[in-house]
Amino acid sequence: MAIPELSPAQACTRLTHGAVLIDVRQSHERAGGMAEGARGVALDELLADPAAHLPSQRQELLLICQSGKRSADAAQALLAAGYCNVASVSGGTVAWREQLLPLVQPLTDAAEQDFFDRYSRHLLLPQVGEAGQRRLQRARVLVLGAGGLGAPAAFYLAAAGVGQLRLVDHDRVERSNLQRQIVHTEASIGQAKVDSARERLLALNPTIKVEAVPMRVSAENIDGLLEGVDVVLDGSDNFPLRYLLNDACIQHGVPLVYAAIERFSGQVTVFDAGRQRGVAPCYRCLFPEPPDPAFAPSCAEAGVLGVLPGLAGVLQATEVLKLLLGIGEPLIGRLMRFDALSMQFRSSRFGPDPHCPVCAPGAPFPGYIDYAAFCRGS
Repeated sequence: MAIPELSPAQACTRLTHGAVLIDVRQSHERAGGMAEGARGVALDELLADPAAHLPSQRQELLLICQSGKRSADAAQALLAAGYCNVASVSGGTVAWREQLLPLVQPLTDAAEQDFFDRYSRHLLLPQVGEAGQRRLQRARVLVLGAGGLGAPAAFYLAAAGVGQLRLVDHDRVERSNLQRQIVHTEASIGQAKVDSARERLLALNPTIKVEAVPMRVSAENIDGLLEGVDVVLDGSDNFPLRYLLNDACIQHGVPLVYAAIERFSGQVTVFDAGRQRGVAPCYRCLFPEPPDPAFAPSCAEAGVLGVLPGLAGVLQATEVLKLLLGIGEPLIGRLMRFDALSMQFRSSRFGPDPHCPVCAPGAPFPGYIDYAAFCRGS
């Protein structure tokens, strides 16, 4: 049976004659404005128990959504359920707004309105939605390093609404950083990187918390830094720190999102051996021994294309959000390599080392070692 459709102007007229208008959009969509006189009842709630919201099957019912499709589907379902006087508003709230018909803002406090406005594009994604965004709001992420990788990654995590970011870095901003560490500005030179980053992140999203920790990470303080953290993002640039961070994340059962860059190339992966022993590999499984320093120069020694850490950092931020939301396929057991000059991405799989001294099933935690000596080969 064809669903009757009314224009927004016709629906507005019918309201004055006693029709009931139901907005079937989700609450975050209605936060942007509803047709005046409409009641908000999300589509799934309405169809789950129509009688709870629409006791009379003879009442004239008008349904409206964003563009008209969901309301037409809902009207069809209500007709099948015995409601005999149902119509859909053609063009939905978009057309209602375009025709300058009256809109109202649902009653909500300022913080909730900010939430719905700020994350409106996330809220439209079925994989995120309001529940997922609330999960991000409660999440805590440790970003180790406020430099080339940490700068873009932290920017996007802050924008995405990750509720608490713990930034750890002992360095101060130098002019040479500004070519790639986009969280800092000329005015930040000489300032602690974590303080500079905190200012910029809160300017972008004042609803989150940013904890600035101007500290050199060591075996003595790593456990405290990992306390209460859901995911760790590794923006470090030296091998002793990477091995320390790997071991600590296994000990605490926290996933670790890793990246490294050099000149025009980079690599990204996710280590989650602490929660998935024998299934997910760790950093030591991929790199049992540190490379010869001659073959792994730092950016200060070899140089780096300014945009390259941005590319790697954004990939890291993407993996962090996937882990927090429990969506997609994280890069666990997959190493993503990319070459900016040829703009090619290659993914290769690697598995856990059954003899790994840190993450092998049943292996007791060996404790933290002298990582600098380990990386020197002494």
